[in-house]
Amino acid sequence: MALSGCKKLDDNRIPPAPVYIAFPTEDMWRLYGVPATPTFKYFIKGKQEPSGFPYTALTETGYGGVLLVADVHNQPCAFDLSCPVEARRDVRIVVDTEKSDAYCPVCHSRYSIYTNGGTPTSGPALEDSYGLERYYVAPGRTGEYMVVTS
Repeated sequence: MALSGCKKLDDNRIPPAPVYIAFPTEDMWRLYGVPATPTFKYFIKGKQEPSGFPYTALTETGYGGVLLVADVHNQPCAFDLSCPVEARRDVRIVVDTEKSDAYCPVCHSRYSIYTNGGTPTSGPALEDSYGLERYYVAPGRTGEYMVVTS
């Protein structure tokens, strides 16, 4: 759903925070990554989520954590887990597998995560044009299979 009128999407409401999640091998990507739609993973270093992921001293997971998804074209996309309306570390969006989107349990805004790059679809986020903070996903330079960086 596109935003109507002349409103511009504000997807920079979350305070800047470093992000670095590396997958050193293809097997690691298959285990902890998002190889195809509609897979998703939450990465929250402080909670050691996902369980068993080999966090290192270099790993950083953004302001409220990272939501890694495979979009409708099976391309990896990453968003900060913090709701841009609430803009707090402890208020995280949740993936709704039945509706194939994500929502905030506090303000009840909903976001398109598999299409339209984290744009709001309902709630205060749509009214105020607040989109999810996006992070860059690319192949690594030194042999990592995939890397998420800010």
